[in-house]
Amino acid sequence: MNNKPKENLMKLGHELPKVSTPGGNYVSVNIRENIAYVAIQFPIFNEDYLYQGRLGNEITTEQGYRAMELCALNVLAQIDKNVGFDKIIGLNHLEGYFQSGDNWDDSPKIVNGASDLFVNVLEEKGTHSRSIFGVDKLPRNFSVGLTASFTVLME
Repeated sequence: MNNKPKENLMKLGHELPKVSTPGGNYVSVNIRENIAYVAIQFPIFNEDYLYQGRLGNEITTEQGYRAMELCALNVLAQIDKNVGFDKIIGLNHLEGYFQSGDNWDDSPKIVNGASDLFVNVLEEKGTHSRSIFGVDKLPRNFSVGLTASFTVLME
């Protein structure tokens, strides 16, 4: 079993949050062939809703970075529980979502919170492409959300 991701998390001072359950009729991780799709994850830590509000209004860019980092930790928690780190071939693509005030325009900086975490934890397996979407409203007034897809080893 590959414990390197968990070792890297510990070195960075992070722990995986408790996995959240879907808020609707869907699964948290859906595997088709050898691709694992992780449903949108929000800045929730062990059932505590964090970073609620609009970037540039109630939430600073630095807080947005931390919020997206927390979303990435939730993605990793889902992968750890539903797939296993030892089955990850690589992270494919991220989709970052954010809600912001009218004059805020630093979305690449906040999504780096997720990108940096994935590369630091998964190393070469954490390189990825990404898309960033500004939306009018996210559930529970979360400032950010994150989805991801991974190529996984199937037995």
